[in-house]
Parts: sequence; structure tokens; C-alpha cells
Amino acid sequence: MKLTKKELYKELHDYVVILFGLMSYTIGWVVFLLPNNIATGGVPGISSILYWASAVPVQATFFAVNAVLLVLALKILGLKFCLKTIYGVVMLTIILSLFQKIVGDLHLLKDEPFMAAVLGGCFCGIGIGLGLSCNGSSGGTDIVAAIIHKYKDISLGRLILMVDLLVITSSYVVLRDWERVIYGYVVLFISSFVVDQVVNSARQSVQFFIISDRYEDIGHAINTGAHRGCTVVNATGFYSGRETKMLFVLAKKSQSPLIFQIIHELDPKAFVSQSAVIGVYGEGFDAFKVKANKNIPKRHEEINREL
Repeated sequence: MKLTKKELYKELHDYVVILFGLMSYTIGWVVFLLPNNIATGGVPGISSILYWASAVPVQATFFAVNAVLLVLALKILGLKFCLKTIYGVVMLTIILSLFQKIVGDLHLLKDEPFMAAVLGGCFCGIGIGLGLSCNGSSGGTDIVAAIIHKYKDISLGRLILMVDLLVITSSYVVLRDWERVIYGYVVLFISSFVVDQVVNSARQSVQFFIISDRYEDIGHAINTGAHRGCTVVNATGFYSGRETKMLFVLAKKSQSPLIFQIIHELDPKAFVSQSAVIGVYGEGFDAFKVKANKNIPKRHEEINREL
């Protein structure tokens, strides 16, 4: 399928953002967590445990485990789901090798493991969040959770959390130090919190109500300049009794400055109301996130019989 120029730009943008996310994750893991013997979840956690136990390079274990998981995912979930994940796994393996050569024996915060856990969790969370905001992944437990979720109605977040807790707890077998295990839980909590902040900030949406005599010009400019749809609403001023037109616009928060610029250039006296919205679902925004309800078809049949 041939991509348009806009779609191609978006795809390239996604891959660049995922690359920066992988670099952030690598810094958190290689610089702060691995030298301080602090475990993280998923495949990176398994790789860390094997590294501490037998000095097997983390990138070797990471790539081997993900390669097996990706073969399963390709058969079960298809190529579309796996494309960015394959990119993430390959690039993270390469970046890990490069960073370990650059960092060498660097050991930051040697006597402050808690701060190492906090900073490591922040960098890892930023990396994961940037990847997820572009529908990417570094593989690991994300693949396992997606496969299980396809057949079982279980929360993806709950599945990933359970696997991560199991991996972090199992690090005690090698480290023999419950304090380090607790620091691993701290990393998990902080990285999860940071992931939510990054993903939500990237997907945050706003709504505009615009009242202007030049509503047609403003609506056309928003359509072509910001690539956002507008809805014209008939309105009546309560005090003046004057009928007017109001534009209703939903957009990404990052597009707000452009929309304000368009309005200011066309009608500096326009009345504008902007507010944040909890979620926007549909074309151009997020997909609907609802659980399948097996009772809905049955209820529809009951309603049809009543009619």
C-alpha cells in the first residue's frame, strides 16, 4: 500500500521518537540500574539476572529471548503489530552494545542505590512512554501480554505488572539481598508513573469554542492549516438576542498555539474558549477502549422483540 507524504512523515517521525526512547531506556538501564545491581521487569530484568549470575552480555539475552517471542507474535498477532517491535528490539540491542563500550566501568551513585533506582526508573519510564506514544515497543512482556490478551479478557497492564513483579522478586536468587529487590519495586513504580505521564501528555487533547463573524474563514484555515475538523453550531446571544455561528473544534494540545495564531490573524476580536478534555476517541484521535460485552447482542434481541 502506497503511503501519502503526510503518512510517510508521520511514520518517520514515529521511528525517530522511538529511537530517542530506546536511548533513554538504555541510559536508565546501563548507567544507573545494572552497575548498582538493581533489577527491572520483563526481559531486561531476566537479562540482568543472567548477567549477574554468569556474566552473559545483557544484549545477547535480550535479543535471544525477544527473537523467540517475536516468532510467536508473528504467527499469532501478524506483521503489522510486530513491525515497530522488531525495529525496537534490533535497535535496542545495537544501542546496548554501543553504550556498554562507551560507558565501560562507569559506576554512578555507587553508595546511593535509592537515587540510582529513582533516576533509572525515570529514564526507563521516559523511554517506554515515548515508544508507546508512537505505538512502538521494545518487546518482552508487552508481546506476552498482547498474545494472552488476544485469547483471554485480562487487563494488559495487570498482566505486565504480574510478570514484572515475578521477575524482580526472582532476582533475589542471584543477589541474595532483599534491599536490592525492594529497589527493583521502586524502579517499577516510578517507571510506571513516568510512562503514564509521557503517554498522557503526548495524547492530551483540548476543545475550542470559537465565536466570530469570520467563522467560515477560521474554520477553513483550521481545516487546511491544523488539519482538524470543525463543527458549526447555531447559537443565540442571551442578552443581545442576536443569532450567530460558533465553531466547535477538537485538537491535540500541541496544536493549540497554531489554532490561536490562526484565530488571531483572521479575527483578533473573536471570542474563544479552550478547555482540556479527558479523552477523545474516533478518527484522528485514540481508538475506543471498551471490553467486549457478550450480553449486548442478547439485549438487542430483547429490545427488537419488545418493539
